[in-house]
Amino acid sequence: MPADVTVTALYAPASRPELLPKALNSGADVVLVDLEDAVLAGRKDFARTTALALLDELPDEPAVQIRVNHPRGEYGTRDLAALGEHPALSQGRIGLRIPKVTTPEDVDVALDILGVDDMESAPPMHCLLESAAGVENASVIARHPAVVGLALGEADLAAELSLEGEEAYTWIRSRIVVAAAGAGLPAPVMAVYTDLDDLAGLAKSCARGKALGMFGRSALHPKQLPTIKAAFAPTDDEVRRAREVVTAAAGGEADGTGALALPDGRFIDAPIIESARRTLQLAERLT
Repeated sequence: MPADVTVTALYAPASRPELLPKALNSGADVVLVDLEDAVLAGRKDFARTTALALLDELPDEPAVQIRVNHPRGEYGTRDLAALGEHPALSQGRIGLRIPKVTTPEDVDVALDILGVDDMESAPPMHCLLESAAGVENASVIARHPAVVGLALGEADLAAELSLEGEEAYTWIRSRIVVAAAGAGLPAPVMAVYTDLDDLAGLAKSCARGKALGMFGRSALHPKQLPTIKAAFAPTDDEVRRAREVVTAAAGGEADGTGALALPDGRFIDAPIIESARRTLQLAERLT
Protein backbone atom coordinates (compact mmCIF):
# COMPACT_ATOMS: atom_id res chain seq x y z
CA MET A 1 0.00 0.00 0.00
CA PRO A 2 1.57 3.34 -1.00
CA ALA A 3 2.55 5.60 1.89
CA ASP A 4 0.30 8.35 0.55
CA VAL A 5 -2.91 6.28 0.49
CA THR A 6 -5.76 8.16 2.13
CA VAL A 7 -7.34 6.53 5.17
CA THR A 8 -8.59 9.68 6.90
CA ALA A 9 -9.58 13.03 5.38
CA LEU A 10 -10.74 15.84 7.68
CA TYR A 11 -12.91 18.76 6.58
CA ALA A 12 -12.10 22.21 7.95
CA PRO A 13 -14.17 25.29 6.98
CA ALA A 14 -11.91 28.05 5.70
CA SER A 15 -14.31 30.60 7.22
CA ARG A 16 -12.98 29.54 10.64
CA PRO A 17 -9.23 30.09 10.42
CA GLU A 18 -8.71 29.08 14.06
CA LEU A 19 -9.65 25.49 13.10
CA LEU A 20 -7.13 25.10 10.29
CA PRO A 21 -4.01 24.61 12.47
CA LYS A 22 -5.94 22.07 14.55
CA ALA A 23 -6.94 20.19 11.41
CA LEU A 24 -3.36 20.19 10.12
CA ASN A 25 -2.18 18.73 13.42
CA SER A 26 -5.04 16.24 13.81
CA GLY A 27 -3.22 13.27 12.32
CA ALA A 28 -5.51 13.11 9.29
CA ASP A 29 -3.87 11.97 6.06
CA VAL A 30 -5.58 14.79 4.15
CA VAL A 31 -7.06 18.10 5.27
CA LEU A 32 -9.99 19.24 3.15
CA VAL A 33 -10.09 23.02 3.32
CA ASP A 34 -13.72 23.81 2.61
CA LEU A 35 -14.95 26.84 0.68
CA GLU A 36 -18.31 25.31 -0.17
CA ASP A 37 -21.05 23.77 1.99
CA ALA A 38 -19.55 24.66 5.37
CA VAL A 39 -19.26 28.36 4.45
CA LEU A 40 -22.20 30.77 4.47
CA ALA A 41 -22.69 32.99 1.42
CA GLY A 42 -21.67 36.11 3.32
CA ARG A 43 -18.36 34.50 4.34
CA LYS A 44 -17.26 33.13 0.96
CA ASP A 45 -14.77 35.90 0.17
CA PHE A 46 -13.29 35.75 3.66
CA ALA A 47 -12.95 31.95 3.42
CA ARG A 48 -11.18 32.23 0.08
CA THR A 49 -8.72 34.77 1.50
CA THR A 50 -8.07 32.49 4.47
CA ALA A 51 -7.40 29.50 2.22
CA LEU A 52 -4.95 31.49 0.09
CA ALA A 53 -3.13 32.63 3.23
CA LEU A 54 -2.82 29.00 4.32
CA LEU A 55 -1.27 28.13 0.97
CA ASP A 56 1.35 30.83 1.50
CA GLU A 57 2.69 28.83 4.45
CA LEU A 58 1.70 25.33 3.39
CA PRO A 59 3.30 22.56 5.49
CA ASP A 60 4.86 19.52 3.86
CA GLU A 61 2.38 17.28 5.68
CA PRO A 62 -0.44 16.46 5.71
CA ALA A 63 -1.73 16.61 2.14
CA VAL A 64 -4.18 19.45 1.48
CA GLN A 65 -7.13 19.61 -0.86
CA ILE A 66 -9.29 22.70 -1.40
CA ARG A 67 -12.99 22.08 -1.90
CA VAL A 68 -14.05 24.95 -4.12
CA ASN A 69 -17.59 25.98 -4.96
CA HIS A 70 -19.12 24.63 -8.16
CA PRO A 71 -17.12 25.88 -11.16
CA ARG A 72 -20.24 27.02 -13.04
CA GLY A 73 -21.29 29.34 -10.21
CA GLU A 74 -20.15 32.80 -9.16
CA TYR A 75 -18.29 31.69 -6.05
CA GLY A 76 -16.63 28.74 -7.76
CA THR A 77 -15.41 30.96 -10.57
CA ARG A 78 -13.82 33.31 -8.04
CA ASP A 79 -12.30 30.41 -6.09
CA LEU A 80 -10.71 28.84 -9.14
CA ALA A 81 -9.48 32.12 -10.61
CA ALA A 82 -7.73 32.96 -7.34
CA LEU A 83 -6.24 29.49 -6.93
CA GLY A 84 -5.07 29.46 -10.54
CA GLU A 85 -2.75 32.37 -9.73
CA HIS A 86 -1.24 30.74 -6.62
CA PRO A 87 2.13 28.98 -7.03
CA ALA A 88 1.06 26.10 -4.78
CA LEU A 89 -1.25 24.94 -7.56
CA SER A 90 1.32 24.99 -10.35
CA GLN A 91 3.84 23.29 -8.06
CA GLY A 92 1.43 20.40 -7.53
CA ARG A 93 1.35 20.92 -3.77
CA ILE A 94 -2.44 20.84 -3.43
CA GLY A 95 -5.37 18.98 -4.88
CA LEU A 96 -8.77 20.39 -5.77
CA ARG A 97 -12.07 18.90 -4.70
CA ILE A 98 -14.81 19.75 -7.18
CA PRO A 99 -18.37 19.47 -5.82
CA LYS A 100 -21.55 18.42 -7.59
CA VAL A 101 -19.82 17.12 -10.71
CA THR A 102 -22.36 15.76 -13.20
CA THR A 103 -20.30 15.47 -16.40
CA PRO A 104 -16.63 15.62 -17.46
CA GLU A 105 -17.38 19.07 -18.85
CA ASP A 106 -17.61 20.37 -15.27
CA VAL A 107 -13.96 19.41 -14.87
CA ASP A 108 -13.10 21.12 -18.16
CA VAL A 109 -14.82 24.31 -16.98
CA ALA A 110 -12.76 24.26 -13.77
CA LEU A 111 -9.51 23.73 -15.69
CA ASP A 112 -10.36 26.55 -18.08
CA ILE A 113 -10.92 28.99 -15.20
CA LEU A 114 -7.66 27.84 -13.59
CA GLY A 115 -5.87 28.67 -16.82
CA VAL A 116 -4.68 25.10 -17.41
CA ASP A 117 -4.01 24.61 -21.09
CA ASP A 118 -2.62 21.07 -21.09
CA MET A 119 -3.33 17.99 -18.97
CA GLU A 120 0.30 17.59 -17.91
CA SER A 121 0.03 20.79 -15.86
CA ALA A 122 -3.42 20.05 -14.46
CA PRO A 123 -3.71 19.85 -10.67
CA PRO A 124 -5.10 16.64 -9.14
CA MET A 125 -8.90 16.85 -9.43
CA HIS A 126 -11.08 14.93 -6.97
CA CYS A 127 -14.71 14.81 -8.11
CA LEU A 128 -17.66 14.70 -5.74
CA LEU A 129 -20.68 12.98 -7.26
CA GLU A 130 -23.74 14.35 -5.47
CA SER A 131 -26.60 13.75 -7.88
CA ALA A 132 -28.22 10.96 -9.87
CA ALA A 133 -26.70 12.46 -13.02
CA GLY A 134 -23.23 12.41 -11.48
CA VAL A 135 -23.56 8.78 -10.44
CA GLU A 136 -24.87 7.81 -13.88
CA ASN A 137 -21.84 9.48 -15.49
CA ALA A 138 -19.33 8.15 -12.96
CA SER A 139 -17.40 6.03 -15.45
CA VAL A 140 -16.85 8.79 -18.00
CA ILE A 141 -16.01 11.33 -15.28
CA ALA A 142 -13.44 8.91 -13.84
CA ARG A 143 -11.72 8.62 -17.21
CA HIS A 144 -11.09 12.35 -17.52
CA PRO A 145 -7.27 12.72 -17.62
CA ALA A 146 -7.17 15.29 -14.81
CA VAL A 147 -9.35 13.29 -12.41
CA VAL A 148 -7.47 11.34 -9.74
CA GLY A 149 -10.34 10.30 -7.49
CA LEU A 150 -14.10 9.95 -7.04
CA ALA A 151 -16.21 10.38 -3.92
CA LEU A 152 -19.89 10.60 -3.11
CA GLY A 153 -21.82 13.49 -1.61
CA GLU A 154 -24.36 11.33 0.15
CA ALA A 155 -26.36 14.08 1.85
CA ASP A 156 -27.32 15.64 -1.47
CA LEU A 157 -28.04 12.22 -2.97
CA ALA A 158 -30.30 11.39 -0.04
CA ALA A 159 -32.26 14.59 -0.57
CA GLU A 160 -32.61 14.08 -4.33
CA LEU A 161 -33.48 10.38 -4.23
CA SER A 162 -35.30 10.22 -0.85
CA LEU A 163 -32.79 7.69 0.45
CA GLU A 164 -33.10 6.44 4.01
CA GLY A 165 -30.72 4.22 5.96
CA GLU A 166 -27.29 2.83 5.28
CA GLU A 167 -28.43 0.06 2.94
CA ALA A 168 -29.93 2.59 0.52
CA TYR A 169 -26.43 3.56 -0.62
CA THR A 170 -25.22 0.03 -1.41
CA TRP A 171 -25.78 0.09 -5.18
CA ILE A 172 -24.56 3.69 -5.54
CA ARG A 173 -21.36 2.98 -3.62
CA SER A 174 -20.70 -0.14 -5.67
CA ARG A 175 -21.25 1.81 -8.87
CA ILE A 176 -18.53 4.36 -8.15
CA VAL A 177 -16.16 1.66 -6.85
CA VAL A 178 -16.42 -0.05 -10.24
CA ALA A 179 -16.16 3.25 -12.12
CA ALA A 180 -12.99 4.20 -10.23
CA ALA A 181 -11.39 0.79 -10.68
CA GLY A 182 -12.27 0.71 -14.36
CA ALA A 183 -10.45 4.00 -14.86
CA GLY A 184 -7.44 2.91 -12.82
CA LEU A 185 -8.22 5.24 -9.92
CA PRO A 186 -7.89 4.43 -6.21
CA ALA A 187 -10.86 3.06 -4.32
CA PRO A 188 -13.26 5.89 -3.43
CA VAL A 189 -13.05 7.43 0.03
CA MET A 190 -16.37 7.25 1.89
CA ALA A 191 -18.51 10.31 2.56
CA VAL A 192 -18.77 11.92 5.99
CA TYR A 193 -20.80 10.34 8.79
CA THR A 194 -22.84 13.19 10.19
CA ASP A 195 -23.65 11.92 13.70
CA LEU A 196 -20.51 12.96 15.52
CA ASP A 197 -21.43 11.19 18.76
CA ASP A 198 -22.32 7.83 17.19
CA LEU A 199 -18.87 6.29 16.86
CA ALA A 200 -20.30 2.75 16.93
CA GLY A 201 -22.53 3.64 14.00
CA LEU A 202 -19.55 5.18 12.21
CA ALA A 203 -17.54 1.97 12.65
CA LYS A 204 -20.42 -0.15 11.34
CA SER A 205 -20.89 2.15 8.35
CA CYS A 206 -17.16 2.00 7.55
CA ALA A 207 -17.32 -1.80 7.63
CA ARG A 208 -20.15 -1.73 5.09
CA GLY A 209 -18.21 0.57 2.79
CA LYS A 210 -15.03 -1.47 3.10
CA ALA A 211 -16.94 -4.64 2.19
CA LEU A 212 -18.10 -2.90 -1.00
CA GLY A 213 -14.56 -1.96 -2.02
CA MET A 214 -14.40 1.61 -0.70
CA PHE A 215 -11.37 2.65 1.30
CA GLY A 216 -10.89 5.43 3.84
CA ARG A 217 -13.37 8.08 4.92
CA SER A 218 -13.86 11.83 5.22
CA ALA A 219 -14.58 13.19 8.69
CA LEU A 220 -16.24 16.28 10.12
CA HIS A 221 -14.45 16.20 13.50
CA PRO A 222 -11.05 14.94 14.71
CA LYS A 223 -12.72 12.62 17.22
CA GLN A 224 -13.95 10.49 14.30
CA LEU A 225 -10.44 9.84 12.98
CA PRO A 226 -9.39 6.97 15.31
CA THR A 227 -12.59 5.06 14.56
CA ILE A 228 -12.09 5.45 10.81
CA LYS A 229 -8.44 4.44 11.04
CA ALA A 230 -9.30 1.33 13.05
CA ALA A 231 -12.12 0.36 10.68
CA PHE A 232 -9.88 0.31 7.62
CA ALA A 233 -6.81 -1.20 9.27
CA PRO A 234 -6.29 -4.88 8.38
CA THR A 235 -7.54 -7.31 11.00
CA ASP A 236 -5.21 -9.81 12.65
CA ASP A 237 -6.72 -12.55 10.50
CA GLU A 238 -6.22 -10.53 7.31
CA VAL A 239 -2.59 -9.92 8.24
CA ARG A 240 -2.04 -13.61 9.00
CA ARG A 241 -3.49 -14.69 5.65
CA ALA A 242 -1.49 -12.03 3.83
CA ARG A 243 1.74 -13.29 5.42
CA GLU A 244 0.92 -16.83 4.32
CA VAL A 245 0.42 -15.66 0.74
CA VAL A 246 3.57 -13.52 0.63
CA THR A 247 5.67 -16.28 2.22
CA ALA A 248 4.38 -18.81 -0.30
CA ALA A 249 5.09 -16.43 -3.17
CA ALA A 250 8.64 -15.90 -1.94
CA GLY A 251 9.31 -19.60 -1.58
CA GLY A 252 7.75 -21.03 -4.69
CA GLU A 253 7.16 -20.49 -8.36
CA ALA A 254 3.87 -20.19 -10.17
CA ASP A 255 2.81 -23.14 -12.28
CA GLY A 256 1.86 -22.92 -15.93
CA THR A 257 -1.44 -21.22 -15.05
CA GLY A 258 0.29 -18.43 -13.15
CA ALA A 259 -0.94 -19.75 -9.81
CA LEU A 260 0.68 -21.03 -6.62
CA ALA A 261 -0.69 -23.75 -4.35
CA LEU A 262 -0.70 -23.09 -0.60
CA PRO A 263 -0.18 -25.98 1.84
CA ASP A 264 -3.92 -26.04 2.63
CA GLY A 265 -4.80 -26.50 -1.05
CA ARG A 266 -5.78 -22.92 -1.87
CA PHE A 267 -4.50 -21.49 -5.13
CA ILE A 268 -3.26 -17.91 -5.39
CA ASP A 269 -2.23 -15.86 -8.39
CA ALA A 270 -0.40 -12.57 -9.01
CA PRO A 271 -3.29 -10.20 -8.12
CA ILE A 272 -3.85 -12.01 -4.81
CA ILE A 273 -0.14 -11.84 -4.03
CA GLU A 274 -0.02 -8.12 -4.77
CA SER A 275 -3.11 -7.54 -2.63
CA ALA A 276 -1.44 -9.43 0.24
CA ARG A 277 1.64 -7.24 -0.03
CA ARG A 278 -0.52 -4.11 0.13
CA THR A 279 -2.28 -5.48 3.21
CA LEU A 280 1.02 -5.97 5.02
CA GLN A 281 2.24 -2.50 4.04
CA LEU A 282 -0.98 -0.95 5.31
CA ALA A 283 -0.83 -2.90 8.57
CA GLU A 284 2.74 -1.70 9.13
CA ARG A 285 1.71 1.89 8.49
CA LEU A 286 -1.33 1.89 10.77
CA THR A 287 0.20 0.09 13.76
